[in-house]
Amino acid sequence: MQKKVKVKPNSKQQKIEEQADGSLTVYLKSPPVDGKANEELIKLLAEQFDVPKSHIRIKSGLSSRQKLIEIEE
Repeated sequence: MQKKVKVKPNSKQQKIEEQADGSLTVYLKSPPVDGKANEELIKLLAEQFDVPKSHIRIKSGLSSRQKLIEIEE
């Protein structure tokens, strides 16, 4: 399964919102430095979709706020 994700780093709280088009907006506490936000994103998505972290891959947008995520179920 692939999901479009919009990331908002440096937020006060962690949360995931599903948009009307099926994409996700993910609020992260981590700053976008040294891959910390990407690590937090993978951890949150793993919890949300109840899969191991190894099943989640950032296909595109590694250093962008707009990402394409692949989730193996």
